[in-house]
Amino acid sequence: MGAYARWIDAWERKLATRDTNRIVRDFEWGCEWFPNIQLNGDPGAALLEHFEQSRAHSDRFFTGDTPTDYRLIDQHLTFTSALPSPYPENNRVHADLFPARNDHGRAVLVLPQWNAGADGHHGLCRLLNRFGITALRMSLAYHDRRMPPELQRADYHVSSNIARTVHASRQSVIDARSCLDWLEAQGYRRLGIVGTSLGSCVAFITAAHDPRITTGVFNHVSMYFSDVVWTGLSTQHVRRGLEAQVTQDELRRFWAVISPASYMDRMTDSKLKSLLIWGRYDTSFLPVFSRQVIESFRCRKLPHRVFTLPCGHYTTGQFPFNWMDGLAICLFVRKNL
Repeated sequence: MGAYARWIDAWERKLATRDTNRIVRDFEWGCEWFPNIQLNGDPGAALLEHFEQSRAHSDRFFTGDTPTDYRLIDQHLTFTSALPSPYPENNRVHADLFPARNDHGRAVLVLPQWNAGADGHHGLCRLLNRFGITALRMSLAYHDRRMPPELQRADYHVSSNIARTVHASRQSVIDARSCLDWLEAQGYRRLGIVGTSLGSCVAFITAAHDPRITTGVFNHVSMYFSDVVWTGLSTQHVRRGLEAQVTQDELRRFWAVISPASYMDRMTDSKLKSLLIWGRYDTSFLPVFSRQVIESFRCRKLPHRVFTLPCGHYTTGQFPFNWMDGLAICLFVRKNL
């Protein structure tokens, strides 16, 4: 490891250890999150069978009824999630609208990273406005204003509860599609999506199931949801809750239903133009996993561009890398949307 790589790695680890409220939670199968599961005495086998069927019928799995209670007040959009959870706060979806002048019917849905605050990615949305693009920034399930009172972090979106993690990603995808329904109803016909980290995974699955999206930016990429959780610096507390009960390979099978790898082939006939962004020194989305995504796009000859950041995961949010990242996103969207 050279001097520059060591410097980035030290900076990355310093940023990653600022939070002291990470909790190692007990392992749970969480079968109650999918009441239709037929339990046969083996909750793991029952969940795996259900998730494999859900993946085979993913159009149905990631589709919900269009909400009927959209409300826009002072550029703040709310509506009821089409996929309810036991938490009232989480069932109220929040999104912030950043309208651009002369956007020519172009709008992007922006999905921030795991544990982003309520103002996360507002800067990116304003930058998109400068490029003539309207942005709608949605809070993922269990994040910021959707967080149940017992939480300090968005632990219920990514946790050692197998089924709840699947339910949370499913809910975020369905909520994202509801945001697209609203944008379309406002007259936007050229729709894109931008997702970062966890938001990147949600954005990819949304784009794979919604043909209205013609431009996608996936900021930090991995084929499998579970590989990031198992190996990433930011999720080692989640792994500790998992590893006594499941292996990395087993977890990959359970969470395949919420992984981009499962839906790559859906992109073959898609008109989606994609920008894949990865960090050369990423300690959360390891470069080996990002390269797998890039190779998968290349093998399938999917329309895409690749942008490599000379930093890690947490350092992407630091100057000058945040400006490099933001400008790459905006230039790509302006050109392709």
